[in-house]
Amino acid sequence: MYKETVSRLMEIIPAIDLLGGNCVRLNQGNYNKITKFNSDPVSQALTWQEQGAKRLHLVDLDGAKTGKPINNDAILAITNALDIPIQIGGGIRTLERAKELFDYGIESVILGTIAIEDPKLVKMLIEQYPNKVILGIDAKEGKVATRGWIKQSDIKATDLVKNFASSKLAAIISTDIATDGTLKGPNLSALRQIAESTNLPVIASGGIGSIADLLSLTALEESGVTGVIVGRALYDKNFDLNEAIRSIAKPRIQDSLQKGINLA
Repeated sequence: MYKETVSRLMEIIPAIDLLGGNCVRLNQGNYNKITKFNSDPVSQALTWQEQGAKRLHLVDLDGAKTGKPINNDAILAITNALDIPIQIGGGIRTLERAKELFDYGIESVILGTIAIEDPKLVKMLIEQYPNKVILGIDAKEGKVATRGWIKQSDIKATDLVKNFASSKLAAIISTDIATDGTLKGPNLSALRQIAESTNLPVIASGGIGSIADLLSLTALEESGVTGVIVGRALYDKNFDLNEAIRSIAKPRIQDSLQKGINLA
């Protein structure tokens, strides 16, 4: 699929996954494989901002699993503390919940489960909030999972993308469940399939464990991959956020100098 590309740096978006008010990470979406990293999500969010984050990716794991806003206090505290935009997913399954989060000051809401269970509601929400809704596609072996990755559907990820092709979505987040939290590298093949099936910007998620993994994604920029969500690698200190941002910028700047392009 043809895409008009622009010269800009791929955005690195640090993640905070909330479970019971704590910053945690799951391994391959398994709620029985939880690692707790920080009991103060506000301080963690401020750390990412101080290290150069231009956006925060926030996930309410309790909400994703139960559909209930268990982490509202933490979400509101993080929103009030940060100066950068926040995108949030997890348990957003009604117009009322989306509006509540926008009223908090959240920039974008990520819809996943509801896109399978009630696509008409999602399209209604997109019409009401154009360019403020992100479609979250969590897939394993090409099929979409829902309810915090607990339920596996028979719907192909690429088909779900096409269902919303004409909608005014802000972006698509493509998460590969099999690699998420493993630090073993992204699923470039699956990501390319998603990116080449839409004209919307695509944000990669899952498997990032090293600077080399981040650099591997730059090969997909022309296909429309404009950002990458990084979680466990940052918490495990495989690299820091500022280092990652500089590493992504370096090859692009060198390439631009060779071509005589001014990165603005």
